[in-house]
Amino acid sequence: MDATETRPPLDDYELLKRITVRSDIFGGKPIIRDMRFAVEHVLGKLAAGDSVETILDEYEILEPEDIQACLVYAYRSIVGETVHDHILIH
Repeated sequence: MDATETRPPLDDYELLKRITVRSDIFGGKPIIRDMRFAVEHVLGKLAAGDSVETILDEYEILEPEDIQACLVYAYRSIVGETVHDHILIH
């Protein structure tokens, strides 16, 4: 897929599959796609006012769906859903 093509949107459960938890990485905090990249780091950047485009430019390993997955994780956590039922825990 080249840069001009758009991907079909993923549903929340597909997005949450991008979030994983590994006890050996950041003490078991949620991370993105099994990488040493914490969900809280993305959320902190967004909260500080960084745009999605800025984050993607700074961290080329991230994909737009990764950022959306972080937002879905945060939203579902805040509304009291049990998100750990939908993410991969190692």
